[in-house]
Amino acid sequence: MKDKKELYEAFGQLVYVVAIADGLIQKEEVHVLEEIIKDHPWACHIKWSFVHEIEQEEDIDTLYKKVLNFCHKHGPDPEYKFLFEILEKIALANEGMDKVEEAIITKFIFDLQQRFKKDLGELY
Repeated sequence: MKDKKELYEAFGQLVYVVAIADGLIQKEEVHVLEEIIKDHPWACHIKWSFVHEIEQEEDIDTLYKKVLNFCHKHGPDPEYKFLFEILEKIALANEGMDKVEEAIITKFIFDLQQRFKKDLGELY
């Protein structure tokens, strides 16, 4: 279960990266996050991680790489679809998705897919 806990904490970290991409976390983004995860069994870990990152103010490039590396280590998971839904809704929460938020989401999906494809290629 530790791996699942860390997975959802990584989700919270990436949500933070997207939310802070424009320089400020808006209350609408926090509200949308709370609404999206309210019925999720691991909601407390996602929210805790998100709030923790707000308090830590870690460099978003470093945090992005940390999340990508964790997800790569974790491997494919059906929950990534839920993560992508969260990210999109967070990005749309305040006056629509800006180019920076869209770029982060697109890059993360692409980077993760490329890493998994590379792993598959190394198996054969």
